[in-house]
Amino acid sequence: MTSGPASGSLLRMTVSVTPDLGDPPAWFSAALAAPAQAGTVTVDGAPIAYRAWGADSASGLVLVHGGAAHARWWDHIAPLLAHDRRVAALDLSGHGDSGRRDSYSLDGWAHEVLAVARAAGITDPPIIVGHSMGGFVALRAAGLFGSDLEGIVVIDSPVQDITPEEQAARESRAFGPLRVYPTREAAIARFHPMPDQAALPYILAHVASTSIRAVDGGWSWKFDPAVFGRSRGTLTLLRHLDCRVALFFAEHGIVPPDTTELMYDKLGQLAPVIEIPAAGHHVMLDQPIALVTGIRTLLADWDHSLPATRLASA
Repeated sequence: MTSGPASGSLLRMTVSVTPDLGDPPAWFSAALAAPAQAGTVTVDGAPIAYRAWGADSASGLVLVHGGAAHARWWDHIAPLLAHDRRVAALDLSGHGDSGRRDSYSLDGWAHEVLAVARAAGITDPPIIVGHSMGGFVALRAAGLFGSDLEGIVVIDSPVQDITPEEQAARESRAFGPLRVYPTREAAIARFHPMPDQAALPYILAHVASTSIRAVDGGWSWKFDPAVFGRSRGTLTLLRHLDCRVALFFAEHGIVPPDTTELMYDKLGQLAPVIEIPAAGHHVMLDQPIALVTGIRTLLADWDHSLPATRLASA
């Protein structure tokens, strides 16, 4: 979801994240200080890196990032969800510190999510929370393994369209061949959300600093540009889902109201539809507390209610 522009990019601005940001709020510092266990599980020959928070528990969540992002986009979110369950966040293959593949697919990523749930010690059916492209992964996991999931939460994922990161890659505006920057600071200074939006500076600084790696000649982004070569998501992802589904949308996100209504209808008019007010597409960057509040409220309801009977798909 983020990248400094490749050569020839049409991105118009550079967001510097190195100036004095002042003291971040106490909740953010405490979240980053929360103990996180790092692990790796091999899935179809590729090492898949993950982080896990909270005490050992049979129940839990798996957090799935968007395109070109990584597990550490959730560093300030996961500890706030881990007070009563295990929470894991993974780097999908081709992202973060996980291995790369010759090709990528929603099916393959869905298998990685389930493997991480098991490796992190979540033995009950997990809940998958996916943002943007990660929402497509969550939907595909529900289609493949719905009876083995407690539910999925889809955050600002436009199933009728491709994500803004994929669109930018196809139009050669970003996410092309990875540029190498001479210094760590130079790479961080080119970090930029796609699409552009406001972000809390201390969160942006943390995500930027964890999005790069040392390479020959300097520093570059962690993602594999080939992740954008997969097939697009479609409305078929909304069919035959044998688990609970909740739809989260950002007020200023990328999913138009008619798509929201269509997704609601395709899901049998049973999935709760929750809007995060004042949020851009990357909700964890600008409205993290509202996002956590929405997820906590949903989980409390799911913990004390039975799933409704789904209507026949249209």
